Amino acid sequence: MTKKEVSADQLVSHIIKGIEEVKGQDIVVLDLREIENTVCDYFIICNGTSNTQVNAIVNSIQKLVSKSLKEKAWHIEGSDNAEWVLMDYVHVVTHVFQKHIREFYDIEGLWGDAKTMKIESTI
Repeated sequence: MTKKEVSADQLVSHIIKGIEEVKGQDIVVLDLREIENTVCDYFIICNGTSNTQVNAIVNSIQKLVSKSLKEKAWHIEGSDNAEWVLMDYVHVVTHVFQKHIREFYDIEGLWGDAKTMKIESTI
């Protein structure tokens, strides 16, 4: 599979799977495609219960996406303190938070005009 063949939708579903595999919580997908001047097509937001779990979620996403789609994140930021890790896959940006940090920054509120899809966890 070449890089061009990996769609944003495939990326979204694999990222969600990576989050679920390590019991990430409150998964929300924001569809930004109909909003002008956005940096990407989708935001995926979730949270973990500790910095250890936040890092586990990030590692799980990286492994799954790399293995299944042969894709690597263009940029990852925040792994050092693991309160808010941003994973930039260009068309899909994933935010992995600790719960209190997620509530403080309220990304969903900032992007309130985006279509929101809450992922019902299979856990």
